[in-house]
Amino acid sequence: MLDKLLEIDGEVLLWIQEHLRADFLDPIIKGITYLGNGGILMIALCIVLLIIPKTRRLGIVCSCSLAAAFLLNNVLLKNIIARTRPYEAVDGLSRIIGKQSDYSFPSGHSGASFAVAVPIFKECPRKIGIPVLILAFLIALSRLYVGVHYPTDVIAGILIGTLFGILSCYVYHKKTGTQEKIFR
Repeated sequence: MLDKLLEIDGEVLLWIQEHLRADFLDPIIKGITYLGNGGILMIALCIVLLIIPKTRRLGIVCSCSLAAAFLLNNVLLKNIIARTRPYEAVDGLSRIIGKQSDYSFPSGHSGASFAVAVPIFKECPRKIGIPVLILAFLIALSRLYVGVHYPTDVIAGILIGTLFGILSCYVYHKKTGTQEKIFR
């Protein structure tokens, strides 16, 4: 079962490389993937939310979610599982960005993006939440396009980020005793 899943992971990446990559798209997708490097965009977003008094509570929720996702994804799971990057294991797959310095599973870019996007989506008006969630999806999918993550890495990152995003909102509402949205 696991062998079949790993085989499908590689086949999906080769299909993306063969059918979706295009010279005109490469710089756009690289730009999207670079937005997630080091979680800088999501950290900056949390800082902005923390600075503005009206969004400070949402900034705390997003920051807690981001910190938890980082610890689980980047500190624990990546080092325990130690999955090789796909460009080193899948014959014929090439990456279109620089070599990555850590392990593959789970995707830190995906985890960080969803850890912040999910609370914003849940707690803000849709005109704010939907674009942030779309950006998180684009960052996650970009990791497949550039050839540095397997689909299961990205799915795991999305699930972990989403879990911590939902959990952080739940804890906030439980502690405050209100179900009212954090930011209206």
